[in-house]
Amino acid sequence: MFELFLPMLERLGIIVTVAFIITRFRFFRELIDRKTLNTGQQYMAIAFFGLFGIIGTYTGITYDTSTFEFNDWVMGLGESEAIANSRVIGIVAAGLFGGYRIGIGAGLIAGIHRFSLGGFTGLACGISAVVAGVIAGYFHKKDRPLKLKTALFVGALAETVQMGIILLVASPFARAWELVQEIGVPMIAANGVGSALFLLIIRNVLNEEEKAGAIQAQKALKLAESTIAYLRKGLNEASAHKVCQIIYDEVEVSAISMTDRKTILSHVGQADDHHQAGENIQTNATREVIQKGELIVARHSDISCQHPDCPLGAAVIAPLKRKKEVVGTLKFYVRSEKEVSNVLLELIQGLSALLGQQLEIAEAEKAQELAREAEVKALQAQVNPHFLFNSLNVMVSLIRTEPDKARSLLIALSKFFRQNLGATTKTWTSLEEELKHVKSYLLIEETRFVDKLHVNYSVDPEALSAKIAPLTLQPIVENCIKHGIKDEEGDCRIHLSIQQEERGVKISVTDNGSGISPERLSLLGTQEVESEKGTGLGLYNVNKRLEHMHGATSRLLIESEPGEGTKISFIIPLEKEEVSA
Repeated sequence: MFELFLPMLERLGIIVTVAFIITRFRFFRELIDRKTLNTGQQYMAIAFFGLFGIIGTYTGITYDTSTFEFNDWVMGLGESEAIANSRVIGIVAAGLFGGYRIGIGAGLIAGIHRFSLGGFTGLACGISAVVAGVIAGYFHKKDRPLKLKTALFVGALAETVQMGIILLVASPFARAWELVQEIGVPMIAANGVGSALFLLIIRNVLNEEEKAGAIQAQKALKLAESTIAYLRKGLNEASAHKVCQIIYDEVEVSAISMTDRKTILSHVGQADDHHQAGENIQTNATREVIQKGELIVARHSDISCQHPDCPLGAAVIAPLKRKKEVVGTLKFYVRSEKEVSNVLLELIQGLSALLGQQLEIAEAEKAQELAREAEVKALQAQVNPHFLFNSLNVMVSLIRTEPDKARSLLIALSKFFRQNLGATTKTWTSLEEELKHVKSYLLIEETRFVDKLHVNYSVDPEALSAKIAPLTLQPIVENCIKHGIKDEEGDCRIHLSIQQEERGVKISVTDNGSGISPERLSLLGTQEVESEKGTGLGLYNVNKRLEHMHGATSRLLIESEPGEGTKISFIIPLEKEEVSA
């Protein structure tokens, strides 16, 4: 019995080789990852593990119960011969990794083969192979990782059951009993250890691949971080070229290419003399990726390159998706299909997903900017009717009594609206232009309030180059006239100050009017405020635009006391000079 231990353990070296080879197959990786196999992959797994069981049979050691001799390799079996083998290991692995269906399927293949070899234990071993698949399938846990002690136990249990079936089925019983006594313990121990060793090797190899995958994931994140500044500008030839160049410098492939739905946007690397940006997409594989939205590995014949010396032998083509819509492709070219590894596939899958998310962010930022600009234009448009109606009312009142003043007012109004209409098409303007706009407005108002309204200016010339949201000052000045000094008897004064400070440019408009009550003061600028004189919409719009364009620190500061006048001020940060809409 003990003379069989060493040869059986030596045969376990085959397990090492097979375990390494099996990790090269995609279907086994799917099994390890606990993913559901399709029908084709299931048949492939059954065939592979069944073949593994057959190899375990052929590499076994024959035992002749009549001569009590062991032979090294199985060539053919006489009626008195049996096999001490590692067939159970392949069947146990099939059931543990794939469940009942794959375990029983592999057991049938290995069992039928063993039965065909003959020997007085042929039928018993054939039955036990199927039973081993059932036992291993029972211990299959799809949502739990396999443990070494589980593999050890199941391998030993399956072989123990085989010994029992031999005693029940093989004939004559005396010969079966003698066989079990001789090979039972060594086979139970060897196959238990072999099953655990198989799992250990698989686990170690996959751990190495997981480490490589983690490195590729880090590389994908690094590449995504490096390319985000370019893809935020959208998917075009310029951004695609920058992205392809960055990826090509980091990934060891022959070439990198990006396309939109119709044309090649960029090609960096080998064959760039005839694979050029601006050309229409040539490969059917690329069109298929765009249509189906799934990654494809294209062979040399699929690339459809007409150049006779093209060095590109294969390509991995991944879709670039924006909100689940395919907007382009990312291609990794290699010299041959053999260079397309699982690690490379995982890298391009992860990278294409990250680049797609960047395109989504770019679209969202663009939409947000457009929405913000639309809101600013709407707020600007709401300001215009206030002044227009007031000016028309003034002209109506002057056209008969003082036609000269009405004419001057009409000229000033025409000049004002030319500036006003120009301002509504801009997102930014200079303080100098805004001041000219306000002076045109105040000229009209001074014509209206003769000898009653006096305007003073205190302006720092160095501050006039600062950028400001258009139509900001006029509503504030209009608010002073409409609500502050309109009902005053005389000596109404407005002081406009523009001064550069350390924090930025401070702008203030002060009047000596009737002031604002504390209750109304707390609401002005933050919401519409109903009153007999208006709604407070003008100041609300100005405050809203200042927050949009310059930030929360530029909100209006309104200081007022009833009967003491009102001061409205705000600060424009200096850095806003360089901001582009």
